Amino acid sequence: MHLMLISLIILQNLKTTYESLPLSPEEFESQVKEANGIVEYVFDDGEKPFRECHASTLVETANGEFLCAWFGGTKEKNPDVAIWLSKRTSEGWSSPIKIAKVKEEAHWNPVLFRDQNNTIYLFFKVGKDVPSWCTYWMKTLDNGNTWSEPVELVPGDVGGRGPVKNKPIIISDGTWVAPASTEIGKWVCFADLSKDFGKTWVKSNEWEIDRKKIRGKGTIQPTLWESEPGKLHALMRTTCGKIARSDSEDGGKNWCPVYLTELPNNNSGIDLIKTDDKKLWLVYNPVGLNWGPRNPLTLAVSNDNGVKWTNIAHLEKDPLPTHEYSYPAIIKTSKGVAISYTWRRERIKFWFIPYEVLNKITP
Repeated sequence: MHLMLISLIILQNLKTTYESLPLSPEEFESQVKEANGIVEYVFDDGEKPFRECHASTLVETANGEFLCAWFGGTKEKNPDVAIWLSKRTSEGWSSPIKIAKVKEEAHWNPVLFRDQNNTIYLFFKVGKDVPSWCTYWMKTLDNGNTWSEPVELVPGDVGGRGPVKNKPIIISDGTWVAPASTEIGKWVCFADLSKDFGKTWVKSNEWEIDRKKIRGKGTIQPTLWESEPGKLHALMRTTCGKIARSDSEDGGKNWCPVYLTELPNNNSGIDLIKTDDKKLWLVYNPVGLNWGPRNPLTLAVSNDNGVKWTNIAHLEKDPLPTHEYSYPAIIKTSKGVAISYTWRRERIKFWFIPYEVLNKITP
């Protein structure tokens, strides 16, 4: 009887574990497409004028189309790397065009962002290496058809101001808050704030780190949300195997010391959004190992402002750990959630997930 009871407990635990497993990429893709969602590559191998691509970013235009940008060239950090862009209309994605090449140095980490007036901005980094890069930006008033010339965001900056990987947010008082970080020796995060539509920027305090708990270089590449007016929160990439968090009570001017969550992190990029129902949707690699595999890539949800998380579905899950699926971007749209990410450094993959699918799979 004792052994039978133990066996029943083990079976029940296995059943619970099985029931809590995320949907496979195939299962999730099927549900998305059944609801008239989209799963596709932004471009095919035959139409890319670069060998490698990485670090995509997304924005929805005022007329419901999508822009996607990334950096591409022979290899990350090489001087030929530029910023590329495609536009998705009802007819599909346009062929990639080189949208920005300021000088013969590597270009990095584009970030698309739409403001309150439907102006779309493109931020990106330029530099021979990450510690010395600086931020440029340009804008479009016609949904990506024409763009202004790129200019420095903060003239004379070295190390990077403004958004470093993930999109800024517009908080309740209209301020733009950009998730920022630098990698000059130690890795340090901060927020960059603009109250005048990006003309000027004010840097928050640098977020304090207990380096006995967060070992290695530190934290970079935050992603932001506002839970209540003036109450801001950030999750960020780390070198210690877990995602870290910081919070602000004053609209992003000052932030508490960084603390660790239970979410695993492989020292690779993450991104999240808050939907109108106050749920948080996070895309990340659930691998708790510094410089661990960038595979699988998973969508998770939180119903309690980021305290507890449930993995909902894998966007990618590959038996080959060397295959990379990374650097996600996620945005809220009028009809659902859109995601883009690096697919093996060869292509950019895109998902459009209708809200009805998210509501169906949320615990």
